[in-house]
Amino acid sequence: MSDIPPCPQCGSTYAYADRGLVVCPECAHEWTPADAVEPVSAEAARVVKDAVGNVLADGDSVVVVKDLKVKGSSSVVKVGTKVRNIRLVDGDHDIDCRVDGIGAMGLKSEFVRKA
Repeated sequence: MSDIPPCPQCGSTYAYADRGLVVCPECAHEWTPADAVEPVSAEAARVVKDAVGNVLADGDSVVVVKDLKVKGSSSVVKVGTKVRNIRLVDGDHDIDCRVDGIGAMGLKSEFVRKA
């Protein structure tokens, strides 16, 4: 096997040596073997903060800080509603949760604070 490290930018294992540099054919990143560092995982890079700036994690409880209209319904999630056992996800909404009386929904982290 080759001793060429995977690409630090995209993690590709197809990198090859070329005139003292290592080149990734998938993302075109070039680096020297001495500069090689471990690629940062998506989980480690993603930090979700609430409206106040507290870091959120899976399983936390949060409180809604603004009245939120529920899309496709006449319901409203009121200020002060406590939401337990959140799950952080990628995408437009940072939080997947189940709100009592309404059901499963996605929330943006800017409208909640850690309980």
